[in-house]
Amino acid sequence: MTAKLKPSPLFLGIDTGGTYTDAVLWSEAGGPGGKVLAKAKALTTRHDLAVGISGAVDAVLQKAGTDPAAIKLVSMSTTLATNALVEGQGGRVALVMIGFAEGDLARDGLKAALGTDPVVFGAGGHDVHGNAAKLDLSGLEAALPELEKSVSGFAVCAYFATRNPAHELAARDLIRDRTGLPVTASHELSAKLGGPRRALTTLLNARLISMIDRLVAATEGFLAARNIAAPLMVVRGDGALVSAAFARQRPIETILSGPAASLVGARHMTGLDDAVVSDIGGTTTDVAVLDKGRPRLDPEGATVGGFRTMVEAVAMRTFGLGGDSEVALEDGALSPKILLGPRRLVPLALAGMVHGDAVTSELERQLRAPNPGRMDGRLAVRTGVPERLAAGLTGAEAKLYELIGAVPQALDRLLTSNAQNATLNRLVSRGLVHVAGFTPSDAAHVLGRQANWDPAAARLGAELFARRRDGRGQFIAASPEAISERVLTTLTRLSAEVILETAFAEDGLDGAATVAHALVQRAVDAHPGIARLSVALDRPVIGLGASAPLHYAGLAELVGNDCVVPEDTDVANALGAVVGQVRVSAEARVSQPKEGLFRVASGESVRDFNDEAAAIAAAERDVRAIAAGRAKDAGTDSAEIEIASEFRVSTVEGQRMFIEAHVVAVASGRPRIAV
Repeated sequence: MTAKLKPSPLFLGIDTGGTYTDAVLWSEAGGPGGKVLAKAKALTTRHDLAVGISGAVDAVLQKAGTDPAAIKLVSMSTTLATNALVEGQGGRVALVMIGFAEGDLARDGLKAALGTDPVVFGAGGHDVHGNAAKLDLSGLEAALPELEKSVSGFAVCAYFATRNPAHELAARDLIRDRTGLPVTASHELSAKLGGPRRALTTLLNARLISMIDRLVAATEGFLAARNIAAPLMVVRGDGALVSAAFARQRPIETILSGPAASLVGARHMTGLDDAVVSDIGGTTTDVAVLDKGRPRLDPEGATVGGFRTMVEAVAMRTFGLGGDSEVALEDGALSPKILLGPRRLVPLALAGMVHGDAVTSELERQLRAPNPGRMDGRLAVRTGVPERLAAGLTGAEAKLYELIGAVPQALDRLLTSNAQNATLNRLVSRGLVHVAGFTPSDAAHVLGRQANWDPAAARLGAELFARRRDGRGQFIAASPEAISERVLTTLTRLSAEVILETAFAEDGLDGAATVAHALVQRAVDAHPGIARLSVALDRPVIGLGASAPLHYAGLAELVGNDCVVPEDTDVANALGAVVGQVRVSAEARVSQPKEGLFRVASGESVRDFNDEAAAIAAAERDVRAIAAGRAKDAGTDSAEIEIASEFRVSTVEGQRMFIEAHVVAVASGRPRIAV
């Protein structure tokens, strides 16, 4: 009797981006690289993420004709955290600094990141060897009743908490006990020294918790409704997979999740080991380098939205440049340039498709006016997030927020002063309000190169923009088509600039942005000048993103190498999400506070030994156990663990003197799948 072959398990990949949610159904069968069985897209619905997720996944299941019960693993990547940091969005949180002075806020961009969010200082902290100062949490305790009414979470950072987290744990427990709100402690996110940057990372993590929590909850709710009983994984910023529960506690690690997944997907689809990968989305363009089949990692931590974090992630440079970038005009120039980004707008074509006459009637009204207005083609609409996320608004912000509803309103009717414009921008930064306006996506609709939304609204927006005046008082373009061509040409040129800027920066060259701009400008100018300049990448570009075939069509001649756009480039992130591995790490430090005493700081414990070898052995046991536990929590039952130790020693009069040891365990394995 012939044994019945067991069917190959199916994997569902989801990518929730700023504009679209993608889904892909993949099987390991069908060749060395597996096979994409079906793919689909749906609009990301920020007010209720489950709507966009269900739209994409239901479409992919219908295309494949698959029983949902056959899916054994679901993996998700997202650009929501990246976009939130680029756009300055996130929940309002309180920062608790233990053992720090107010002057420390000026370091590593912490004050700029904090903005108007509250901060509480308290005495305490530890020294480099983990010895404690006196802890005083009375100020924090007194502030909690008011803070819990106006913030969505807390970030706690104590001085040298990576050497002894006791004071962070005390503050964390107090806050959780009194408020029940989410608390992030800095030692949970990084074992690196550098208090202000660790505090910055913790602050950003706390801001993102509600956003990632809503994404995971929406996805889990959808899967349960469809009877998909499979583990849910999330892609981290270094391309590794972790369980949804793990990601919920450490959402900062999902910054660059989407781009990291796209790198994994790019390598999988093209087979190219060496390439520059440029992923253009609605909000951002993310550029990274593949070397020998692996993405380069940034040892200093990911930089997103101008903030250098302590999150290990792909060495990705993120630029506020995408299909939905704000189109603006250079101020005061006789022949003003087209400016794109970094802010994302809701394209008028998309707003028109969703809201119909509410959008087009306002644009038509503005076109009937004899002269262009500075707010023409701009509308505001609520994002639809839960009302609790609007806590802590000022009087002016609350008043304007009340006036903005679920139907877009023209800014020339909504705003009555420049001060209100600044207030609106703050509401946008809080993620409470979207602004709709003319974007490259609209330009593509005008020219017939994109047709998935409302071309009539796009054309009205282009007409309004084209009749803006230059420094001589003339219209900046003769027609909607003319201005749309200029916008798309600008997007391709700026794409070449950010790709070359990334290459120069990876090569360690100063002034990378200036040089890249000059070289691309010479390449597109009809009169390049006396000095002949040219540049060529040493490897091809892999263009990713649904709009890559459109915007990267003329890219090769500007970067001096091929531009490869794979067949499934539109779902590279979703595909990359299902072909990765779980990978987590744990660290321990061994120091010598005084001769003959060896102190091991690992996890949340601090222990002393009288022998160096015993201390190192204990550190290795600790990190192995911690890494194994984290690997299980992160979603794998088959982790392989590697341990590496690095020693700092000196030689005094021929004698070896121990200073410090750094012990790291890395656990990796394929994610567990449903049986």
